[in-house]
Amino acid sequence: MHQFDPARPDFTPYGFTCVRWSPSPMRRPDHHNEIELNLLYAGWVTYLLGGQKVRFEIGKLGLFWAAIPHQIIDYAPETEYFVATIPLSWFLQCELPERLTQPLMRGEVIMEPDSRRGTSDQGLFAQWETDLAGGRADTKDIVMLELEARLRRLAGSIPSSAIQKRRRQRLSVQSGGLNKVEQMACFVAQRYTDPLTVTEISQAVSLHPNYAMNLFKKTFGTTLIDYLTHHRISHAQRLLATTDQKVLEIAFASGFSSLSRFNEAFRRACGCTPREYRVEHETSETDRDRPDARED
Repeated sequence: MHQFDPARPDFTPYGFTCVRWSPSPMRRPDHHNEIELNLLYAGWVTYLLGGQKVRFEIGKLGLFWAAIPHQIIDYAPETEYFVATIPLSWFLQCELPERLTQPLMRGEVIMEPDSRRGTSDQGLFAQWETDLAGGRADTKDIVMLELEARLRRLAGSIPSSAIQKRRRQRLSVQSGGLNKVEQMACFVAQRYTDPLTVTEISQAVSLHPNYAMNLFKKTFGTTLIDYLTHHRISHAQRLLATTDQKVLEIAFASGFSSLSRFNEAFRRACGCTPREYRVEHETSETDRDRPDARED
């Protein structure tokens, strides 16, 4: 049974996997550039995901883009669940319906609306776990086909945008009652593209900046500045993978004050330059050698 490793470097990929997990307290958010699918078969778990509290319950498939900082903040003691991770590049190459892909790439969580699918989904995940553990290329191909089919079926069952809007409004109401640290995390998640400072973040929750920084570090195991940077890097990754915007434009659109700061933070977080990341993940017909794609 897998559990989160707090020593795991940020943005280290899990790869194409399907394994069983049991939750544990997460002192900091996790980030990895894959689509993550969760299916609980015992208990429940609550994430702080992109600044919102989201509860996953037994038998309902849920998925999100895991480059968005996500952190387990509460769970039932008996909770056990499947986690499948899909490389973003493969996910985009499937050209799934936009009603599924666009909300995911905006940082939303997609939930299976039909709870009756829980039993069949549990059988699917158990089969994928067995197939991928065997390490055979032919069975991995089968898993990929079945995963794509399951995602297409999910896309077909997503409610209309009007219904989704009402559900998001209810989720926002249910997310009330956040403590000071969670309020800071939400403020950052909603305003990270602005030129935020620690003083502004702490003022938003009526705390002294030094106390706010210490409280945040004690709770999440990371600094406010690093947490802010994580959100900006996630935003930049999405733009690099899904748009033809210039690197300079992406730097500013993600909240960075200069191209040099963006390049430095991106390399530190991802182990490569923004341009190298785009070459690896981009699916659009971009001329990667154009002069305006240069980073310096």
